[in-house]
Amino acid sequence: MLSLLKTSRIDIWETLRRSCIRITDTFSEVSAVCNKTLDRRRPCITPTRLFSGKRYNVPPSAEFVARVSGIATMGKLPYQETADGLDAAFVGVPIDTGTSNRPGTRFGPRQIRAESAMLRAYNSGTRAAPYESLMVADIGDVNVNVYDLKDTCRRIREAYRTILATGCIPLTMGGDHTIAYPILQAVAEKHGPVGLIHVDAHADTSDLVLGEKIGHGTPFRRCVEEGLLDCKRVVQIGLRGTGYSPDAYEWSRAQGFRVVQVEECWFKSLAPLMAVVRTQMGTGPVYLSFDIDALDPAFAPGTGTPEIAGLTSIQGLEIIRGCHGLNLVGCDLVEVSPPYDTTGNTALTAANLLFEMMCVLPKTKYYD
Repeated sequence: MLSLLKTSRIDIWETLRRSCIRITDTFSEVSAVCNKTLDRRRPCITPTRLFSGKRYNVPPSAEFVARVSGIATMGKLPYQETADGLDAAFVGVPIDTGTSNRPGTRFGPRQIRAESAMLRAYNSGTRAAPYESLMVADIGDVNVNVYDLKDTCRRIREAYRTILATGCIPLTMGGDHTIAYPILQAVAEKHGPVGLIHVDAHADTSDLVLGEKIGHGTPFRRCVEEGLLDCKRVVQIGLRGTGYSPDAYEWSRAQGFRVVQVEECWFKSLAPLMAVVRTQMGTGPVYLSFDIDALDPAFAPGTGTPEIAGLTSIQGLEIIRGCHGLNLVGCDLVEVSPPYDTTGNTALTAANLLFEMMCVLPKTKYYD
């Protein structure tokens, strides 16, 4: 009796197994037929992309992975702790202890990363394909000291020495503009005095502010004093606003800087200007420093020291795209203050400008 029961159970399970196989096969046949029918009606969309034989970090496409999912990194790139093996790296420097007016830029890197979920893999305007030609990752933030600005500068300088030693090009998310000083200290140690494309509403060449030599209004004065800049290859674009003297940019001109006040930029394309700038920069190393307050507050209200009548976001793109072909050794985007960015548009603009910076780095692939 037990033997018969055991045999019956085996027969029942075998029958069920064969039925499941037949059902599975039927579904597979139906699915194949449906897919062939659908393929005739619409383009085939697959989660794969054709890239070169070398392996690169490629962010997940929003076609297949929801933008709102996952941990926020720049452009949804992978995170790694060091710059080892990278051609370029996004790095945050979350400070606002050097600000003179509205604070909040310590939260800039975090918000830029959040808004960067809108970015896609290709630059439709220039046909640049950075993720087919550069190994890029988000390497997190410098561990700053929010109680001590001078110590923070030391930490930034040491962090960037380590990054640059790997051959990686840093793409920095600020943070207030103080950070340009220690970054350029590290950059100049590696490359010697560099050319500078400085896009800003302010010259940031004050000597002392409230008795202090270190702050977001003084970095490029300190850089000149320490011989970090090749002054004949420095241009400042978008300068404007009220000043402490009739000619607020006299010191810059005296150093040999090309000064382009915002009035020279109104109502025109900046592509011709950038052709001149490319000639000025030549083949030597160049650093690009972009303060978001260079843009008019209508485009970028979330910043600490806004000035009216600024550049448009289109002109901002023209400046960055005009850097294509230069020997860029580092870039930064600074002064995004999320507490004053109620729509998120300032951080979104910053994320796009940083993407554009990556697209003009040496070795970036372009489609014809």
